[in-house]
Amino acid sequence: MVRLGTGIGWRPEIADDIAGLPGIDWVEVVAENICPGHVPDALERLRERGTTVVPHGVSLGLGGAEPPDAERLKALGERAEALGAPLVTEHIAFVRAGGTRTASPVIEAGHLLPVPRTRDALDVLCANVRIAQDALPVPLALENIAALISWPGEEMTEGRFLAELVERTGVRLLIDVANLHTNHVNRGEDPAKALDELPTEAIAYVHVAGGVERDGVWHDSHAHPVTQPVLDVLAELCARTAPPGVLLERDEDFPPAGELAGELDAIRAVTAAGTAPATPWAPGAPEARPAAGGPGEAALDAARQRLALAQTSLLSALVAGTPAPEGFDRRRLRVQSAALTAKRASVIAHVAPELPEILGDGFRSAFLAYADRRPMTGGYRRDALSFAEHLLADDLPRDPAARRRLTQWWKERSGPAPLRANPAARLTRALRHALSGR
Repeated sequence: MVRLGTGIGWRPEIADDIAGLPGIDWVEVVAENICPGHVPDALERLRERGTTVVPHGVSLGLGGAEPPDAERLKALGERAEALGAPLVTEHIAFVRAGGTRTASPVIEAGHLLPVPRTRDALDVLCANVRIAQDALPVPLALENIAALISWPGEEMTEGRFLAELVERTGVRLLIDVANLHTNHVNRGEDPAKALDELPTEAIAYVHVAGGVERDGVWHDSHAHPVTQPVLDVLAELCARTAPPGVLLERDEDFPPAGELAGELDAIRAVTAAGTAPATPWAPGAPEARPAAGGPGEAALDAARQRLALAQTSLLSALVAGTPAPEGFDRRRLRVQSAALTAKRASVIAHVAPELPEILGDGFRSAFLAYADRRPMTGGYRRDALSFAEHLLADDLPRDPAARRRLTQWWKERSGPAPLRANPAARLTRALRHALSGR
């Protein structure tokens, strides 16, 4: 097991601050934000100083019904090799649904959604994890996620679900104590019980992050200071084992470097006060993994089919306005749906900052109107283009100068090929009109 120490999530917005923070042993970078041939200079300088870099994936969807995409796995492995990483990490979540098993289009959540803690979901997850392990050049660790909603009819606790996943695959765990606290508030789950059931020897490292409570719902925002209840869960974990690494996550509303240093000091104080020794971990190399187990091919395919139908039904209700599946808390589904749309708007503003600049104060309301019952089907950059196409089709924005700027923005990113996303004659006429400059 690699001893990582104390780390922080590397983000370009705080790259200079991170370079100057004392006692940073390692950093974690969002894998999809790194191009192997063009690693940011600030990140390379950290590597030259001996700082370990771990890529953290967000798009594999290992908890989904389908096997992981080979190209996504290849890309994650390439990033691990480019960064000289000792391991890679992903999430126990599904991020898309639909497709041939459900005779419906593939739709994207744009977010990490919880898998049901059922035998079907566990069988599928274990099969997907084994595929990923075989494809990746370094060991894999998986993170427990935060959730606003619970699946009806679950058969296992989170701790038992994770323990069986480790027993069957030998995968390591990335334990997010902020997510355990989130699930305590939102789903009434006891973090101490989950920690008691975990195979602590499988823990690769730990995440700590801030959040905020609104109307009885805890939002795992990564944009607020770490709270004492989250540090208390970290203390509970450190009473059971000495984690190989602990990392502070911050994704938005970055505070001054002094505040980040203070949060890191608080994390160090908790881990230093822990009384448990580190527990050794054996699995990791392919030959050390447990022997393959689980259902046969036909049974696994049937489990994938059932999971596909369930996940598609849920995601469709969240992003496309279809009826809520039976057994779910409808109020919580509405909260989750609103959160997904709000996040989608925020990410679009980040990946395409020209759009809020062009649209001004009307960007958010225009995007929310566009996103209503229009699921994301091709990632955030395709979503940004589709949003622009939608506006231009409606002769928006009304200001001619803004419409010309939006048209030019769309032309520069959509390429010379004619649009195929929406063949409606109305859209074609509107775009011809817009592209004519009239």
